[in-house]
Amino acid sequence: MVTMLEVRDVSTIACCAPLIREPLTQSNAEQLAQTLKALADPARLRLLSIVAASPDQEACVCDLIEPMGLSQPTVSHHLKVLTAAGFLARSKRGAWAYYRLVPAALDRVTQTLISA
Repeated sequence: MVTMLEVRDVSTIACCAPLIREPLTQSNAEQLAQTLKALADPARLRLLSIVAASPDQEACVCDLIEPMGLSQPTVSHHLKVLTAAGFLARSKRGAWAYYRLVPAALDRVTQTLISA
C-alpha cells in the first residue's frame, strides 16, 4: 500500500509571532547596560535604599559611612558611580557632600525595560 503525502507551500507561513514593539537598539542596549551596571552592586543598592529612606530622600555622606560599614573613600566611590549614572544628585554644603535621590532615573530604567 502506497501512502500519498500532501505537499504544502510553507514559504508564506511565519515561524513565530511578529514583534509587537521595537527592540532596543545596540546603542540603547549599551547605555542601559551601563546604567544597570551601576545598580548591580549590593553596596550601591543599599546606599540608594538608605538615601531613599532618609528625610526628604537626602543624606550627608557623613551619615552613610557607619550604616554601610565601609570606609569613607569606598562609600564616596559608590556614591560617585550612582551620581554619574543619574540615580543621585550631589550638592556641597561646607565640607560635606549631600546626596539626593533622583526618582525619575529609576522611572526611566523601568520604562525602558517595559517598552523594550
